[in-house]
Amino acid sequence: MSAPALSPAARLRGLKPDWISDPKVWRTEVLAGLVVALALIPEAISFSIIAGVDPEIGLFAAFTMAVTISVVGGRRAMISAATGAVALVIAPLNREHGLSYLVAAVILAGVFQVVLGALGVARLMRFVPRSVMVGFVNALAILIFMAQVPELTDVPWPVYPLAAGGLVLMVLFPKVTRVVPAPLVSIVVLTVVTVAAGIAVPTVGDKGELPHALPVPGLPDVPFTLDTLTTVAPYALAMALVGLMESLMTAKLVDDITDTHSDKTRESIGQGIANIVTGFFGGMGGCAMIGQTMINVKVSGARTRLSTFLAGSFLMVLCIVFGPVVSDIPMAALVAVMVMVSFTTFDWHSVAPRTLKRMPAGEILVMVITVAVVVATSNLAVGVVVGSVTAMVVFARRVARLADVTSVTDPDGGQVVYSVTGELFFASSNDLVSRFDYAGDPDQVVIDLSATHIWDASSVAALDAIETKYAQRGKQVEIVGLNEHSTVMRERLGGTLTGNH
Repeated sequence: MSAPALSPAARLRGLKPDWISDPKVWRTEVLAGLVVALALIPEAISFSIIAGVDPEIGLFAAFTMAVTISVVGGRRAMISAATGAVALVIAPLNREHGLSYLVAAVILAGVFQVVLGALGVARLMRFVPRSVMVGFVNALAILIFMAQVPELTDVPWPVYPLAAGGLVLMVLFPKVTRVVPAPLVSIVVLTVVTVAAGIAVPTVGDKGELPHALPVPGLPDVPFTLDTLTTVAPYALAMALVGLMESLMTAKLVDDITDTHSDKTRESIGQGIANIVTGFFGGMGGCAMIGQTMINVKVSGARTRLSTFLAGSFLMVLCIVFGPVVSDIPMAALVAVMVMVSFTTFDWHSVAPRTLKRMPAGEILVMVITVAVVVATSNLAVGVVVGSVTAMVVFARRVARLADVTSVTDPDGGQVVYSVTGELFFASSNDLVSRFDYAGDPDQVVIDLSATHIWDASSVAALDAIETKYAQRGKQVEIVGLNEHSTVMRERLGGTLTGNH
């Protein structure tokens, strides 16, 4: 018998996530979204200043990015908004050509990200080694901390006890209860203290004026010509690549923290859609925000799309409806939150003496280089690329050393058999040619490759060179033991690479 047909209401219930009916999850997600929204406001304003645009441009971007990615993104609970990495990339375009060209670049960057996502760029993440990932996380923690230093220099003395008090609250409050996120408690308490006592310290309002209305969609005011395209395309491509790399690295980090898998291809395309929407609303674009994501996932315990959606929604509500109240929040409170995020983000186990003693030197080198490049450039994407390239070089050197050649000469002296072991590729095959005794070997030479694999043209060229050197001395070479892939590679390329064919 066939199963009875489900009613539309039953089908709809089947589509609902499990957490929809769980009040504990709702409380966690709502409070997490509120904390992130409060932390987003000064950050978005700061990134607007870096990009050279009005604060409302960065705040609009934070709103539209977060709300859009909560629907179309592939990693639940990850926060996307205006970021420093994107601001640094597009700041020169805004300086030279103005806001309209910047907005056009944001839309084009979104198109690039959709295309790259559809082409499967997310699959490249598997080539990022763990040592680079650890370096990325540690560098991120250092950058988050360094970004707070300006807020702690040349400021009135009450800032220091306020920030210290905020940190103490965030450490001790979770021991009392975890019902309300400690960062939110810290922000509320410090704001009440400074306002009630009339303490004059830098506030969120000092960063810039908050918007008074929702953004209105529209097209950028630029001529739709080839000249405009060639002007904005390089910036758009750079923004697309930096945004995707930062977003995919953040998604991988959240996967590890939550022990869940995310759809990286959907996230790549989602980032593009979010930037296109943001551009049409006049925002400065963005990508995943690692610091805010850590507040949301690690500190506040959020796990669903609701927290991301509410972070963006609360941001606009706080700016438009509660602007005067938000403007009174002391920067010391938000600095304390970000310092706590920095401390919890850093992988302290990775730099423990016991860990460093056990780790291979090459892995430590890769981690250190990744951290150094990120901190020096303030660009996470550059650090990941340099770290990954360093890891590949370290790996190639390590594998190249495993290739070895041994020889056995027949008792009658008429033939010598060379056995090659290990992987043959550009790094190991370069030394292969020098491992044979061309002058002293007998007339019959057998090279046994049954314990190796030919990976590239460099290895085929090395075998051709060995055959040529023996042939010049009137000696015969027989290569045996090739596996199927190596045979195909040699048949296709053999004799065509050394110029002796």
